[in-house]
Amino acid sequence: MKEKEPIFTKNFICIFLAQFFCALVLYMLITTMGEYATAFGASAMIAGAVSGIYIFGGLISRLFSGSLLYRYGWKQIAMIFLIVHFAANCCYFLAENVVLLIAIRFIHGLGFGAASNAVMVIAMASLPKSIYSEATGYFMLSTSLAVAIGPFAGGLIYDGLGGTGSFLAASISSLLCVVFMGLTDVKAIEPGPSPDRLPEKDIRPKGIYSVLEPKAVPISLCILFMAFGYAAMVSFYRLYAVSLDMAKEFTIFFPVYAAVLIISRPVAGKLQDRFGDDVLCYPCFIIQPVGLALLAFRPSILTIIICASAGALGYGTMNSCLNAIVNRGISNERRPYAATTYWACCDLGVGVGPVILGAIVTDAGYPAMYFVAAGLSLIALPLYYLATRKRKKFHLHL
Repeated sequence: MKEKEPIFTKNFICIFLAQFFCALVLYMLITTMGEYATAFGASAMIAGAVSGIYIFGGLISRLFSGSLLYRYGWKQIAMIFLIVHFAANCCYFLAENVVLLIAIRFIHGLGFGAASNAVMVIAMASLPKSIYSEATGYFMLSTSLAVAIGPFAGGLIYDGLGGTGSFLAASISSLLCVVFMGLTDVKAIEPGPSPDRLPEKDIRPKGIYSVLEPKAVPISLCILFMAFGYAAMVSFYRLYAVSLDMAKEFTIFFPVYAAVLIISRPVAGKLQDRFGDDVLCYPCFIIQPVGLALLAFRPSILTIIICASAGALGYGTMNSCLNAIVNRGISNERRPYAATTYWACCDLGVGVGPVILGAIVTDAGYPAMYFVAAGLSLIALPLYYLATRKRKKFHLHL
């Protein structure tokens, strides 16, 4: 019997911690940055821009990072943008007005997008292939733990020490990203930079291939629509709670979401490896819309728990499972472009979702918005069916 490949190697731990601390910075600051902006006299709209410009910067750098990773090497690009990420964190101490804060926030997003793309590429290339989905589930716990710890820790630090304390904690976390990525050995998996990848050579990817991986688009569109549902949950649940006079009841939302996510991701990966993608994906595509619809139809402690659990099993679990599908069978040379395609769709859904859904709230209220978010999430199911049916037909004809 073939011996099971190890998951928890030194490299895995280093990459895991690099991704964890990178995501921790995001989730520590995203819950308090808008509040910090209001201290400068910013309006609610400007405060929202301070938070959202980070995602916009990340999306831009993701789109260009695939080409950079291909040409100059995975670890080198990871280190460069992690240092940009750290430097931007340190610059928050110098922000004396909201304009400077927005500029720093944008640069911070640029560092985050390309750096997290590079870290994810290195991780997905280094995971054992025989238990790929299970290993992906364990690795994606790095983000799950950041989701669980970040908002709570960020709020606690901000309440106790203000913006200075928050930026110090974020800077230390960002520095730890650099340290753990520096300890990672990528020689065995990284194609590495070479003259053949320099821009002047004709063999470099051209057109859409120089930005995205077309093979990854169908599955990436699934996570895009699931991200709309996730955006509805995390962006509006506090405002929805206040409108219902249920602020106390809604405090359980994130702890439930995080707990279910931490438990489900490794289990989901094992199920995916053993029984295939469909057994896991189809139920999860249905669960999230049901949770959102229930929250809109009859808000209560029970439906809050159901919605948080459904979000964790929906977007949270699918993020890991669909990521495994996208990266399975992708060559290391095309892996940066696959990562760009997938995570850009995540960013687009989470970044654009609140704008679209916010407009619906203004015109029709929160329940209508959650019903629309449920419908948008459900679009992922037929998209997945079409994407996987095409792939299955291809394999049947081989």
